[in-house]
Amino acid sequence: MARPDGPTADVSVRVAWADDAAAVAAVQVRAWARDLAGRVAADDLPDAESVAAAWHRSLTASGDARNRVLVALERARVVGFAVTVPAADPDCDPVADGELAELVVAPDETGRGHGSRLLQAAADTLAADRFTRAVHWVAADDDARRAFLQGAGWAPDTAHRELDLGAAGGATLRQVRLHTALGDPAA
Repeated sequence: MARPDGPTADVSVRVAWADDAAAVAAVQVRAWARDLAGRVAADDLPDAESVAAAWHRSLTASGDARNRVLVALERARVVGFAVTVPAADPDCDPVADGELAELVVAPDETGRGHGSRLLQAAADTLAADRFTRAVHWVAADDDARRAFLQGAGWAPDTAHRELDLGAAGGATLRQVRLHTALGDPAA
C-alpha cells in the first residue's frame, strides 16, 4: 500500500474533451511526420491547425455513441491518444466487432508505458461497449508495433489492404489486420 505522503500517479488515460483537440492534433501531426517519412513529403502532410479543427468537430459531435477518443496524459499534458469505433470492414460485424482505429503516442514519449495504458483502456472501452472482438490495422513493415500488439495478445487474421496516401507520386501503405478477443471468454 502506498503511503499517503508518497509519490502519486502522474500518468493516466481518460476520455478526450473538445478542449484536447489541439493537443491531440499536435501528437498526430508529429506521429505522421515520423511514420510517413520517406513515403510522403512533409509538405503533403496536413498542418496542425486544420487537423485540430477536424478533431474539435469530431470531439463535439461524434455521431455513434460507440465512437470514443481516449487520451494518455503525463500530468496534464496529452502524450498520446486512441480511437475506438465499430468495425467497418465488410467482413466484420459492427455489433460484435470493434476497431482500434488509432493508437498514437507522441514520438518523444514512446517507451514510457503510454501505449500500453492506452491499449488496455481501449480494450476495456470496447468491451464495455459490448464488442466481443477488436481489430486494428498496422503498417505491414512496422515490426515494432506488430510485436507490441502481439505481446499484448493480438494476432494477424489474414486480412490485408493497401491504402492510397493521397500524396504526390501515388504513395501507398500496405497494412495487415490484427485482432483480439475482448472480455472474459468464460463469462
